[in-house]
Amino acid sequence: MTADDVAYTWATHIKYKDGVGAGNAPYIDTITAQDPQTVVVKAKLDANGKAVNPLMVSAYVSANYVIQKAWTQKLEARVANDATKLMADKADDVVYSGPYHMFFANDQKVVLIRDDKYWGQDKSMWGKLPVPKYLAHTIFKDNAAGTAALALGEVDVSQQFNSNVQDMWLKMGLPISTYLPDAPYDIGASLPTAYYNYNSYGLDQVAVRKAIAMAVDYPTIIANAMTNQSATFAQVPRSLMNPTPGEQALYDVAAVKDMQWIGNDIDGANKLLDQAGITKGPDGLRQYKGKTLHFVATCPNGWSDWQAAIEVVAKAGKAIGIDITTNYPEWSVYQTVVTSWKALSTTKGYDIFMMWTDGAGPTEPWGRVNHLLHSQYAQTENNWNGNWGGYKNPDVDKLIDAIPAEADAAKIKDDYTQLVKMYLTDVPSFTLMYRPQSFHTVNETVWTNFPHQGDGTKPPVPPMDCMDGWGVGCLYNVTLVKK
Repeated sequence: MTADDVAYTWATHIKYKDGVGAGNAPYIDTITAQDPQTVVVKAKLDANGKAVNPLMVSAYVSANYVIQKAWTQKLEARVANDATKLMADKADDVVYSGPYHMFFANDQKVVLIRDDKYWGQDKSMWGKLPVPKYLAHTIFKDNAAGTAALALGEVDVSQQFNSNVQDMWLKMGLPISTYLPDAPYDIGASLPTAYYNYNSYGLDQVAVRKAIAMAVDYPTIIANAMTNQSATFAQVPRSLMNPTPGEQALYDVAAVKDMQWIGNDIDGANKLLDQAGITKGPDGLRQYKGKTLHFVATCPNGWSDWQAAIEVVAKAGKAIGIDITTNYPEWSVYQTVVTSWKALSTTKGYDIFMMWTDGAGPTEPWGRVNHLLHSQYAQTENNWNGNWGGYKNPDVDKLIDAIPAEADAAKIKDDYTQLVKMYLTDVPSFTLMYRPQSFHTVNETVWTNFPHQGDGTKPPVPPMDCMDGWGVGCLYNVTLVKK
């Protein structure tokens, strides 16, 4: 790989207007090769001569693959420079630089084989090859099948949600463990969130939105839906941050303490609605301007932990006199609705709906806050970024736009604190749980020395399923169990 490859990769994203190019063109001006080993990345500048968004530039550099220039030109010739054909090409002949390559694949299993000529065994890099010769990924029909295979020792590393994972070692006595020895078992990074559809009658009222959020029994969601694989909101009070110490330090917890809620506050929710004049009618249901409030809460069918959470949301509504029913469409239908403001405006059954947030990464927590709240995404089509409910607040936009170029740590913390205050005041959505960046559960029947917190490995390997980013370091440390 040379600087020319880096520069040509960027030029290709721009030339063919793919998602990476479109998403980063507002922030990156040019990427050029100064010499074979030096790349110069120039940011787009604002009217004051400052980089528009240094965080997005950093994210591009650290998170996007470099594609070999010679191979890219070969691909362009193959598709006759047709953008649609280029992006649809399977790239089976791509030039790669990793320690494994394709060996076998069908709809049940994908198998990679180690490249024993891998450059990374040079003493300047790893100094050796990764230990396993093959990596096999079995495709299971559902979580239950995956959990059964894990228990039987047919899976060494599991990246799925395994309900009551602790039972595998506490009750079944199996050599199975997670990155953290105790709950929440993995490192929380993302915030699965219930969004309010601002098209829905009554949900334009903050008292309604906040009352529902206050009434939800989050401990039940964490205990049942997540089987305690999430920190509680008593342990990590709600904000816009994930539970990691680095993000928690970026806002003033004490300044928003009186605004946060742990949940299951039925009395407080009822009082809030009463004060707002959203009172109960003869049937015991809340009315806004004489019209009874009825909402449907939804998430994709088969997403068991999300479905269990949505049921708790519906139960909270009933406790405060708001009729909330549930609906679980298939993902193929669900995703076409929630990513389209037009569809959300015309399709019944999406008053309250679940979607994800950003996890950990080089732009966080700014990226998560931006996607949750910025009006640039609100009320748009083909929206895979965030703010799906349609929330708009110019004051929020100004703070979000200012943070990436801000160098003063104290000012950044104050800006994030203000954003948390606005979020907890307006409640355009509400987090239901904290979720691991990756579920990382290992069975040490065959292999051992997987990453665990405090295992003494230097540098420490994160719980990223042994393949994502620095998680690949795991493959250099594992050893076969002696029989």
